[in-house]
Amino acid sequence: MRDADPDLFVAVAHACLLGESPFWHPRERALYWCDIPGHRLQRFEPAGGALAHWDFDTDVASCAPQLDGRLLLAMRDGLWRFDPASGERRLAAKPPYDPAKERFNDGKCDPQGRFWVGTIYEPRDAAAATLHCLTREGLKRKAGGVTVANGLAWSPDGATMYWTDTKAHTIYAFDFEPHAGELSRQRVFAQFAPRAEGQPLDDYGGRPDGAAVDTEGCYWVAMFEGQRVLRLSPAGEVLREVLLPVRCATMPCFGGDDLKTLYITTAREKRPAAELAAQPLAGCVLGLRVDVPGLPVNVVHV
Repeated sequence: MRDADPDLFVAVAHACLLGESPFWHPRERALYWCDIPGHRLQRFEPAGGALAHWDFDTDVASCAPQLDGRLLLAMRDGLWRFDPASGERRLAAKPPYDPAKERFNDGKCDPQGRFWVGTIYEPRDAAAATLHCLTREGLKRKAGGVTVANGLAWSPDGATMYWTDTKAHTIYAFDFEPHAGELSRQRVFAQFAPRAEGQPLDDYGGRPDGAAVDTEGCYWVAMFEGQRVLRLSPAGEVLREVLLPVRCATMPCFGGDDLKTLYITTAREKRPAAELAAQPLAGCVLGLRVDVPGLPVNVVHV
């Protein structure tokens, strides 16, 4: 395995089981992210080093800031509006699936303030996961035909939406109609080779997981088990490869006042003991300064 990028640094040394859904809160100057199987929401303030968390009794898969100061959490038991100050949690939408087989996964807000969230079909034996959008009228199904929904992001002009099926190693692009939030012209944006039977992990490029977009319209994607993050052009071409000191990156996001710090969540859940011994930073949040800033987080208005 090649050496990790020397410019990487450890942003948060506390290790999650499966870190996911990071976003930078510009008003609080803080990073939020989830530990899905740890049933925990995390918050970190780089300026002072303060680390806080909130524990729940079920999986918390993704999070987004709301206009009113609360957070919207996508959890196994539904979508919830959560007040970090009081700890109060109020149901926004019931889960549209059987929680014994499926749960919410990657979720993000679109530029118009609607919250989009995909699911993961946990048996992984059928493409039964779906994509939903929370509007003022409720939760609406928007797409399906995948197994592990990930990679939600929008282009800088808001005309393209990205969505990934991690199990299929495929990132899709859609034309995005902003007024009604309708999707059309689904096509393959990027596709990666699956791991062959018996193929060593050191020779495997990984499968696309969470993602973020920068101001040049480039799509930064975490390659789970590939020990890298890729920057793809708007045409889907690999422009940059960031090698990591851990096997499983899960999602990047842009943070800091200038949005030029790339934060990368990672995972250690169910990894082999020898791998964890060799990669003690697994589960931590990594950081990298980049030249092109990212897009700011979209805020939930519904």
